[in-house]
Amino acid sequence: MSTSYTTLQNALASGTLVVAPGAYDALSARLVARAGFPAIYMTGFGATAARIGQPDIGLLTQTEMTTHARDMVRAVNIPVIADADTGYGGPSNIERTVQEYLQAGVAAIHLEDQVAPKRCGQMAGIRLIDAEENARRLRCAVAARGTQPLLLIGRTDALPAMGMDEAVARAQRYQDAGVDLVFVDGVKTVAEVEGIARRVAGPKVISIVDGTDAARLAVPELQAMGFQLAFFAVTALFTAARAVEVALRELHAKGTPQGLSQPVMTYAEFTEVVDLAHHQQLDGAYGG
Repeated sequence: MSTSYTTLQNALASGTLVVAPGAYDALSARLVARAGFPAIYMTGFGATAARIGQPDIGLLTQTEMTTHARDMVRAVNIPVIADADTGYGGPSNIERTVQEYLQAGVAAIHLEDQVAPKRCGQMAGIRLIDAEENARRLRCAVAARGTQPLLLIGRTDALPAMGMDEAVARAQRYQDAGVDLVFVDGVKTVAEVEGIARRVAGPKVISIVDGTDAARLAVPELQAMGFQLAFFAVTALFTAARAVEVALRELHAKGTPQGLSQPVMTYAEFTEVVDLAHHQQLDGAYGG
């Protein structure tokens, strides 16, 4: 059985909220692990930005997403939880999606109930498929998973599209379909987080997005509300994008990287992040 799956399963069962910051590529996944977090969230929003520099509107294929996940898994030794969008088609596509993510080595995936092509849960204009149709799709994923080591998360984007009542009803329906956790996405306010915590029973996920009212809530508060898993999906992405933008503007203006307004890693610090020492040891032991 997958070590990462067992690690995540045990962490979720421990009673302590599992915090999984978003990573947008293998390098940022390494940084999440080095910071001491127990798990990583492979955000589709970040993956799309990192791979093709485009918005999260369903542009990446299943192959691109599972390749991205596999690269992250290979870079770290903590569980990776991956965005699997809508499953990329009908029942046969969903079955293949589950198998591809299993082969990639992720510990969990979430599947959502949007009409394809999907879009980020924070965007306007979200369209949903019928709730019972999506429940069937989730049952297909559960059947495809069988006894293999993969946690399944049923995600609904009904909150921004249709309101809290529909989001809660869909979360309950998806629990009945047999998923391991449910995830109401598109949260923007503290009141919405509190509503989900109060009205959705059983194991559940919360995603906190930087710059929203909900971002005022800290990890201890989320744990006290009864969530098992928390994503901070875009913190690393937004922080990195701003830092790079500022540094490049200053380089363009000054003509030198000396004296940048924000601290930067040294060469030695960066090679530690990417584990150069491991490869030097291999060369020393086995190289010519």
